[in-house]
This record gives sequence, C-alpha cells and structure tokens, in this order.
Amino acid sequence: MGGVKCLVWDLDNTLWQGTLLEDGEVRFAEELRAAVLELDARGILQSVASKNDHDLAWAQLEKLGLAEYLVVPQIGWGPKSESIRRIAEELNFAVSTIAFIDDQPAERAEVAFHLPDVRCYEAEQALELTGLAEFTPTQVTEDSARRRPMYQENARREAARSEYSGPDEAFLRSLAIEMTIVRATEAQLARVEELTLRTSQMNATGVHYGEDALRALLADPGHEVLVVTMADRFGAHGAVGIVLLEKHPGVWRLKLLATSCRVVSFGAGAVLLRWLTDQAAAASVHLAADFRRTDRNRIMEVAYRFAGFEDRDCDCLAALPGPDAEGVQRLHIEPVAQPEPTTMRLHAPQLSQAGREAS
Repeated sequence: MGGVKCLVWDLDNTLWQGTLLEDGEVRFAEELRAAVLELDARGILQSVASKNDHDLAWAQLEKLGLAEYLVVPQIGWGPKSESIRRIAEELNFAVSTIAFIDDQPAERAEVAFHLPDVRCYEAEQALELTGLAEFTPTQVTEDSARRRPMYQENARREAARSEYSGPDEAFLRSLAIEMTIVRATEAQLARVEELTLRTSQMNATGVHYGEDALRALLADPGHEVLVVTMADRFGAHGAVGIVLLEKHPGVWRLKLLATSCRVVSFGAGAVLLRWLTDQAAAASVHLAADFRRTDRNRIMEVAYRFAGFEDRDCDCLAALPGPDAEGVQRLHIEPVAQPEPTTMRLHAPQLSQAGREAS
C-alpha cells in the first residue's frame, strides 16, 4: 500500500490518558511526545479526529505543546470516518495514505467500514508506530522534513485566497510567486525520486524512477533531469516538480512531468508545459509527451490537452524508443513560441538542442 502520509490521532485515552470532559485533567506520556516529534521529522503529517468539545480539546493540545504539530484537526461530534475523509480532502491525499489510531474498537470499525483503505491501529500500538515500515520512509529529504510547516504556510495562503475579493489571477500575482527550474544535481536525487513516488494527481505516467535510474539519466547528455522549486511571500514550497526530457534531433520526448498537489491551484503544471513548449519551439523540434491514465491523474490529462497536446500520429514519433511502461500513450504538439507567465516570475535554463551547455 505504500507509506503513510498522515497519521490521525484520537485524543481521549489515545494521544493522552483520561477523558477530558469527564476528568478535567489528562495525563500525557513524554514517550508519546518523542513519537510525535519523530514522525514529524520524517515528514509524516499528523492530525486529529476526536469526539470532544473543540475549544477545550484545542486548549489542552496547546497546553501540552502539541497543537503546532497537528494539521487540519477535526474535533467535534460527527462520525470519525467523515472527519478522516475531510482531512484527506483538505490535504489532497488519497485515503490509502491515511492512518488512524484510536482506543475504541467501535470507532476503528466505523472507520474501517466506511473507509476500508485507511490503516487502523489500536491505541496500545502508539509507541510502536515509529518502528513500522509504513511509517519509515527510505530517506528523509530536506523538503520532507519541512512538510508540516509547508502545509501550514499553505493553509495561510488558502485563508488569504478566501478573503481576497478580486479575480483569481490578481490574487496569484499578489502572492509574488517565484518558480525556479534547475538541472538536477546528485544531491537532489533523493527528493526527485520522492516526487515520482508521492505525486499521483499531477503525475503524467505514474512510473517510478529510482535513484540509480535517475543517476544514469543525469550522466546521459541526451537527457535533461530538471527540478522545479517554488516560493512566495508566505514561504518556500520547496521542490514541487520534476521533468524528465529525452532529446532527439527532431523531437523532444517528455518522459515524465510530475508536480506536487500543493501547487496545482497556482497553475504550476500549466506554466511548466508552456515553458517546455516555448523551449521546443526555440529549438525547432516537436514535443511528444508520455501519458498513462491512472485512477488519480485526470487533472494532468486536462493540463496536457489545455496546453495543446493531441493524441495524433506524426512522423517524428518514429524516432522515439518505446514507452517505459504498459498503457503509455504519446501526446504530441508542434510547438510555437509562448508568452511569459502572468501570475509568477520564472527562472529557468535554456534547453538548447545541442545539449546542456546553455544554462
């Protein structure tokens, strides 16, 4: 099933010992604080689904110094399956990447019935979680270690968006977004691999490229391995995208385009596709993009179609090797020069047909 992206805690007799509304005071084990901090350091988000008085429970979490580690908490009286569904939607995560821990068998059963893909754990397992494979990423990158602060910054962005009364394009300009595209370095390979694994909605093929495969592409002058970062007035998004480009004399093959779901609403995918189209036009080559439908990436297909890519044959496609996975189709465009983006400032290299000399 892959790794856990978010652990959802029950509160009473799970995260703390005691029932807040009945006991008034609760007990909290420092060993659990260490577990919360360790999961946070690994880039695993944490939230709450608790049947409790919101203000009292949140005040207790603040008193214990835990509130800052919890994103999109759901504290109220509704079914916990609905709380977890809202958490997944707020974070834009598949429910299969959510874990839930609760001391009550009935609550775990309710969640398992309505959301069978959510992994459920008994409260007694709380101190064991950091030792389980699903809570242990292969590597912890600089960006993954900052995952919670980045989501919290994004919540402030969304709050600003909801308060903004003007056109959406004007709001995006007000963010002072900077997108930077660079050629990947050896030090960035772990984060690049992580993007191919974790990104599902804005992933053109769903094909995973491991570090060894990426290292080989870095060493091949016929390939470009590009990393995309973004920042704005609220803070840094970190690395949010990857582009794998294979160059041939008359056509460039876009083997993989993937961007984080966190930047979908900023139009990052569209900006990347327009930039690639412009670079191909400058090099007088066609663009062919590998695309494979998955159960999560419909939005990526829409982005390709909106950018002008079509599912049609062209003589240039004969020069390309076969796809890297079954079910991959080739989308094609004859590029024309593109205007600069209007909603963000773009810093990017020039992708010359001759190779990587121009930067």
